[in-house]
Amino acid sequence: MAGASVKVAVRVRPFNSREIGKESKCIIQMSGNTTTIINPKQPKENKSFNFDYSYWSHTTPEDINYADQKQVYKDIGEEMLLHAFEGYNVCIFAYGQTGAGKSYTMMGKQEKDQQGIIPLLCEDLFTKINDNNDNNMSYSVEVSYMEIYCERVRDLLNPKNKGNLRVREHPLMGPYVEDLSKLAVTSYNDIQDLMDSGNKARTVAATNMNETSSRSHAVFNIIFTQKRHDSDTDNTSEKVSKISLVDLAGSERADSTGAKGTRLKEGANINKSLTTLGKVISALAEMDSLPNKNKKKKKAESFIPYRDSVLTWLLRENLGGNSRTAMVAALSPADINYDETLSTLRYADRAKQIRCNAVINEDPNNRLVRELKEEVARLKDLLYAQGLGDIIEMTNAMTGMSPSPSLSALSSRAGSITSLHDRIMFSPGSEEAIERLKETEKIIAELNETWEEKLRRTEAIRMEREALLAEMGVAMREDGGTVGVFSPKKTPHLVNLNEDPLMSECLLYYIKDGITKVGREDASCRQDIVLSGHFIKEEHCIFTSSTSPSGEGVVVLEPCKDAETYVNGKRVTEPTVLRSGNRIIMGKSHVFRFNDPEQARQERERTPCAETPVEPVDWAFAQRELLEKQGIDMKQEMEQRLQELEDQYRREREEASNLLEQQRLDYESKLEALQRQVDSRYYPETTEEEEEPEEEVAWTKRETELALWAFRKWRFYQFTSLRDLLWGNAIFLKEANAISVELKKKVQFQFVLLTDTLYSPLPPDLLPPSVAKDREKRPFPRTIVAVEVQDQKNGATHYWTLEKLRQRLDLMREMYDRAAEVPSSAMEDCDHTLTGGDPFYDRFPWFRLVGRAFVYLSNLLYPVPLVHRVAIVSEKGEVKGFLRVAVQAISADEEAPDYGSGVRQSGTAKISFEDQQFEKFQTDSCSGGMSHSNTSQEELRIVEGEGQNSEIGLSADEVNNNTCTNSPDVPGSPVKTLEVSGDTMQDKVFQHLKIGSTFTFRVTVLQASSISAEYADIFCQFNFIHRHDEAFSTEPLKNTGRGPPLGFYHVQNITVEVTKSFVEYIKSQPIVFEVFGHYQKQPFPPLCKDLISPLRPSRRQFPRVMPLSKPVPATKLSAMTRSSAGPCHCKYDLMAFFEICELEANGDYIPAVVDHRGGMPCHGTFLLHQGIQRRITVTIAHETGNDIEWKEVKELVIGRIRNTPEADETIIDPNILSLNILSVGYIRPSYDDSVSLGIDHRTFYRFEAAWDSSMHNSLLLNRVTPYGEKIYITLSAYLEMENCSQPTVITKDFCMVFYSRDAKLPASRSIRNLFSTGVLRPSESNRVTGVYELSLCHLADAGSPGMQRRRRRVLDTSVAYVRGEENLAGWRPRSDSLILDHQWELEKLSLLQEVEKTRHYLLLREKLEASLLFGQDILCSKDLMESPKALSPCPNPAAGLGLDSPNERQKELAAKCLRLLMHTFNRQYSQVSSSASESKLSEMSASLLRDGSSSPLSTLTPSTTCPSLVEGHYSNPDLRSAEVHSGASSPDLDPFSPEERKPRTCTFVPNIQEIRVSPIVSKKGYLHFLEPHTSGWVKRYVVVRRPYVYLYRSERDSVERAVINLSSAQVEYNEDQQTMLRAPNTFAVCTEHRGILLQASNDKEMHDWLYAFNPLLAGTIRSKLSRKKSAQARM
Repeated sequence: MAGASVKVAVRVRPFNSREIGKESKCIIQMSGNTTTIINPKQPKENKSFNFDYSYWSHTTPEDINYADQKQVYKDIGEEMLLHAFEGYNVCIFAYGQTGAGKSYTMMGKQEKDQQGIIPLLCEDLFTKINDNNDNNMSYSVEVSYMEIYCERVRDLLNPKNKGNLRVREHPLMGPYVEDLSKLAVTSYNDIQDLMDSGNKARTVAATNMNETSSRSHAVFNIIFTQKRHDSDTDNTSEKVSKISLVDLAGSERADSTGAKGTRLKEGANINKSLTTLGKVISALAEMDSLPNKNKKKKKAESFIPYRDSVLTWLLRENLGGNSRTAMVAALSPADINYDETLSTLRYADRAKQIRCNAVINEDPNNRLVRELKEEVARLKDLLYAQGLGDIIEMTNAMTGMSPSPSLSALSSRAGSITSLHDRIMFSPGSEEAIERLKETEKIIAELNETWEEKLRRTEAIRMEREALLAEMGVAMREDGGTVGVFSPKKTPHLVNLNEDPLMSECLLYYIKDGITKVGREDASCRQDIVLSGHFIKEEHCIFTSSTSPSGEGVVVLEPCKDAETYVNGKRVTEPTVLRSGNRIIMGKSHVFRFNDPEQARQERERTPCAETPVEPVDWAFAQRELLEKQGIDMKQEMEQRLQELEDQYRREREEASNLLEQQRLDYESKLEALQRQVDSRYYPETTEEEEEPEEEVAWTKRETELALWAFRKWRFYQFTSLRDLLWGNAIFLKEANAISVELKKKVQFQFVLLTDTLYSPLPPDLLPPSVAKDREKRPFPRTIVAVEVQDQKNGATHYWTLEKLRQRLDLMREMYDRAAEVPSSAMEDCDHTLTGGDPFYDRFPWFRLVGRAFVYLSNLLYPVPLVHRVAIVSEKGEVKGFLRVAVQAISADEEAPDYGSGVRQSGTAKISFEDQQFEKFQTDSCSGGMSHSNTSQEELRIVEGEGQNSEIGLSADEVNNNTCTNSPDVPGSPVKTLEVSGDTMQDKVFQHLKIGSTFTFRVTVLQASSISAEYADIFCQFNFIHRHDEAFSTEPLKNTGRGPPLGFYHVQNITVEVTKSFVEYIKSQPIVFEVFGHYQKQPFPPLCKDLISPLRPSRRQFPRVMPLSKPVPATKLSAMTRSSAGPCHCKYDLMAFFEICELEANGDYIPAVVDHRGGMPCHGTFLLHQGIQRRITVTIAHETGNDIEWKEVKELVIGRIRNTPEADETIIDPNILSLNILSVGYIRPSYDDSVSLGIDHRTFYRFEAAWDSSMHNSLLLNRVTPYGEKIYITLSAYLEMENCSQPTVITKDFCMVFYSRDAKLPASRSIRNLFSTGVLRPSESNRVTGVYELSLCHLADAGSPGMQRRRRRVLDTSVAYVRGEENLAGWRPRSDSLILDHQWELEKLSLLQEVEKTRHYLLLREKLEASLLFGQDILCSKDLMESPKALSPCPNPAAGLGLDSPNERQKELAAKCLRLLMHTFNRQYSQVSSSASESKLSEMSASLLRDGSSSPLSTLTPSTTCPSLVEGHYSNPDLRSAEVHSGASSPDLDPFSPEERKPRTCTFVPNIQEIRVSPIVSKKGYLHFLEPHTSGWVKRYVVVRRPYVYLYRSERDSVERAVINLSSAQVEYNEDQQTMLRAPNTFAVCTEHRGILLQASNDKEMHDWLYAFNPLLAGTIRSKLSRKKSAQARM
């Protein structure tokens, strides 16, 4: 019966009222067991299904085919009930849509002949129980009734279990419902009553399809138990059947049932459980429909989703498990329910394929006994049928199982055995049947064996095992306990001794009374003690145990013939009496110790004071005893062997020492020889000249001052020392942060650089005492490394010195070590923080510095009142707010006006300016550039910058002539104008500032605005720079950050006695205003477990430079020593064009497509095909020059293949490939060449190499690139140049994507050409550019020690591990980048200081222009300010100011100042470059003249276009004119004929650096160009990314064609010349090699372009235009 399929029946119901009202048609037809459904929309499409039963209940009972309730029960219910009596689990469930008749089929109605399967089955069950007449059978019935509603189980029979019941799973019972009530019933009436009460509690509701729709699944379980008592064996067997009768809720569609709200939610849960049931049925059907060979594989792969719903989980055994299952599918005959009916039929068709493995539920032992009895009865019947019944009786008698009362019959039947044997032999199959019968009866006897019989049999086996173990030498305890070796208390015995101490005394052999034989197992007679191994005889020895007349036991050992037996080390051949403790050795390997407990006890009684033997008696003792008795001294032999080994070791050590000493001497001699070679190479003149004293060179005073100034500058150049401090103290910073994180202190430490500037004076506590004393004498500002302590708990920031960090770190370590002893509450208590007891915290003041502001006093010279609005700048260079201050001169007897309420007026303060004190201050400021809190910003750049402003530094002449001031003077300032006028002008203008008179002025602090609300209680104090102890303070004001500005309105009158120092002070020095506030908001976010990232200053104005890849190491070039570079000779801008060409079908190499959609210059992605031959072409373009000439390409290498932009350059790259160079040489690009820009006169050098990417053996290059991934490689070209000592290298990173070989790639695309018009060939954009700077430097002078920098190797401790570093989450102390960031901060502070100073001068000038109080003197100054010549040295200063003619020194200083103001820092053009620029402009005008153009541009000359090139650089007019003529008359050098170049004898050190493109675009658009050798204007697209200008052919062009370096170019503009030449909106750009005239579309565009090219020039032009317009307006 096992393995039967699920029985499936379908039943169709009559039309209901809803379907009759809609005049529905019947679509179900049944013929036998076949059910057919008709599609109402397409009647010809019929679908037929075969089931076990098809019930036609659509018509009335009068129909002959009508199937009533009894018919359904007869076919399904009776069969399932029969299976239940057999002991199987049974399940019947009904399925169908809402209103299909499921509940009617299962439950029925109370009317006659209307009862369903469940009540009929229960009634029939008790009928059969009552009909049973067997007294050995007993029955019990239990029922449970539950419903599953919305995936929740509810008990329908127990009113107390109203809540949700849990579904659990038992390893043996399977899924069950916890606390589900099981009620015992004895009759059908009991079941009927329980069923009625349960049906009343069931959840029903009305839907459009059924007025009493079952909204839950109902499960009615009957546990049917049958017990049978076997009188023969007195055993009781039991069979338990579980009958599950399931009424499922209807499957439905929301639109058909009209479900809303709760009904809709119920329907969703119903459909969920029924869908899961469908999945389970489908999975089971699919698994059962597979062939047998694939079933195991499919069963392992398939998953039956029983647990997806409560219904399938509880019915798991009924679906494909241990159950007989039947399914009744209820159908609706109406055409309006076609879809639901078809789904139900398919559902039932799948369930038909499920096979259930049902078994009878009974005790396995009882079932086995029952089956064996049935087998015995069958075999007996078989033998009786063959006439062998008497054999059965004889067999029973022989085995003791005869039913006869005695065995007397056995003797009487013995004579007939022979005849029976003959009969068996002639009976076919009888012998096998008898054997089977015996075997079966034996199994039955074992199964029926009682527990006592099993215990008796186990005890007998144990006794046999102990005897066997005793024979093997393994004894038991006398109480029969654990197996092991236990010393007997009376019996003499032998105990084994083994070399391994753990194996000793593990075997014990008893010596019994009488004779105990010892020998081998294969002896002729049985041996009591069996031994094996070499030298053991078959009969080795005999132990004889007897009792002496005195009653003592005696054991005698008697060895057999030729048997090796030793007692206490001596071999015995005669019988020997053994004493307790004797060592016995048998053969060579069996060692025993003889023990006699009685004898040992008697010995102890006789000699109670006997000493215990010092050495234990073990295997080693026995062996040593044996050797000693045999005459072998083991100790002596071991000592002799040890002495030999020591002698051998001593000899070998001496030989090794001699060899090492000889090698050391050899290496020392080689090192000395190499040192001599090095000395002879670098110091060839090691002759007697060195011993002679050098002659002292007589220096002039100017040379001495220059040397002293240079010494001071380099003495205080701090980059190396700052880096050493950062690297050396990084480990202390890491440890402090790690301890802070572990102790949860919320304190972060980070390095910071502090420089003594005007805005950020260094506190005295951050300087050591020796440095503080030397502070005023220091010629350059000091920068120190400090530690910024961010107290995130209290919102404070402190600065520690490195020494203080080390001291606090010692205390932190102590706190960390005792942290485990201190409770956590005490650690978190911050009371001790305020007292300074915690090394992590410092006391913080109530008021903190918001920022500083500076107000200059130049207006007191005239005097005119001024109201200043100055910026409040923090130490970081951030503008924190603004301060309005009024400064005016008053008379000494002038009374202060009545300001009314709200204005605080202090008394008049008297300040003395002593000339000696101020002269000391001014001398320090002039020589050193700083006072206590004032710094010369130009010299600050020298110390902290990159040496770019070295021209601004103090010269020796300036020091000698005392012409330097504390800060550079703004051009055109009235102060500067009046300083030149001398004592005569001073007498005229400074009448109120006579030496010795009393001067009174008033400082009014008006308002403070834009200060953050973080600062409350704002107050301000001010003082003179050199008078820190005399400060004036305002009252604190509440600050809310909103509303009107804070009104201080603090008036302070100051009276001074006019001295020379006071006049000098108000000319150039400001008053310092310091704004303080109470900080009330924490500035840092909460500290997490990992530290926050280091706070870096904002760098929006100065974008960070991206790191560039280092060159790929060359494979063919030998390692060369890099020559030391000296002073730079010249620099060239290189533009390189990189192309990757692929082989086409026609045999040509075509450039691969480049994707320029990134939008950044010098970037692009190569789109390559996989598996195609490639070539790499590199073209280098540069200006023509005598110093640059390419000789050959030494090597072209590719390496660092990766899929990320960053490359790990520390790893040795195994995939470096050197390419084969195919062609090298200079080229002449045509007009439409892809690399030129029109008619291009630059030099072009091109080389090409073959690239086989498969030679790299890289997976990234040998496959198609996945989507979203890019491949990066690095290319390095090693080039050799003429007149250079070593090759130089050009390096470029390529980005590429590999596609399949046949892929069609789009044309080159970019952001620019997507939104522009014009025609540009795609092939011209298939390249990537690179901008480089070539520097040619002279060789460093090896003999000069000043040119050789000592490279100090300082250990970078930031990579060293400290305890707790893993909690820092990758945090690292700041290093070299901190120095670069600090430079930007200092630059920002410098710019802010210059802005404030310039704002003051402009304000004063406007005030003076508007005032007419000073008559002719003011008009004279106005003429000086409005004249354009005020911006440049006046040709005749005596005409304007009545001064003498300037000397040569003054002319040189004026020219130098002019160059500085025109923004030409870092550059002084050589005579060659100047003449070249002038000649290019001359050629431009000459080309226009050749074309016969009538344009006014034909009159352009170098002097009119670029006047600064003629006038700005040289003071000798003769030299200048000669250079102009020579430059103009010299023809151009042909860049493609190197033989025409002048040979050079000097040797340079080349260096090529790639220029990273700036992401900031200053301006872009079209400009018209006019170049030499051109016939007219050419339109180009220009993008300004300072300091470079990138030129394109058009807006759609995505490849840069040329660049202009603005840092080495001069931008010129002359408005008067434009008016005269009628060429509007033009300006010139002059580089070192050519001059270019540019024209914009209108005036505004021209000024925008000028601002993008040179912001300072554009500002000067606008200032001049505004002054001219204001002058015209006044006139």
